[in-house]
Amino acid sequence: MADETDKKAPRRKSRSRSLSDEERKLWRAVVKDAKPLARKRSIHAAEAALPAEMLSSAATPPAPQPKRMPASVVPPPSPAPRRAPEPPPLTGLERRTSQRLARGQMEVEATLDLHGHSQAEAHGALLGFLSRVRARGLRCVLVITGKGASPYARHTLHGAEFYEVPERQGVLRSAVPRWLNEADFRAHVSGFQPAHPKHGGGGAFYIWLRKKR
Repeated sequence: MADETDKKAPRRKSRSRSLSDEERKLWRAVVKDAKPLARKRSIHAAEAALPAEMLSSAATPPAPQPKRMPASVVPPPSPAPRRAPEPPPLTGLERRTSQRLARGQMEVEATLDLHGHSQAEAHGALLGFLSRVRARGLRCVLVITGKGASPYARHTLHGAEFYEVPERQGVLRSAVPRWLNEADFRAHVSGFQPAHPKHGGGGAFYIWLRKKR
């Protein structure tokens, strides 16, 4: 049999013990002159342990992101300007009114004499005259143009084709009927016809105005 003394003795578990008073005094004497590490040194030491990539990204602040501009708002297309309605065509005069004018039985409420005017002057003067008298509520006006050199001018009183005779006519006598058919004049005029001899005959026109609005 093996000697029992050859058997290994079981290990004793180490037990923690508290320091004695003398040991505590000794420890305080050792650490009395010790100083804590500065915060800056600890920060540098921590940075030294970081990889170079992390250090470079930490040292360089991130570039500011560009602000996103709002999408441009395209204004809606402006509406097309409204065109003034086209004045109605000349309607002519009522039969009774035309007959009374032909007989010289109607009173002329205003008169415009275009003698001595150029065509440009006469055009503007006639349009302004008709606009003013219509604003006053007048209906029947007389416009004197002159008879010109045609032998028919002294005798032609009525008829839609009186100004189409082949002989030479007065310039304004030919121009006024054309002007009265223009849109600017039709806004004021409803019809016209040659005047009675007592008002100038073939050298003048009765002009019938539209009612004031």
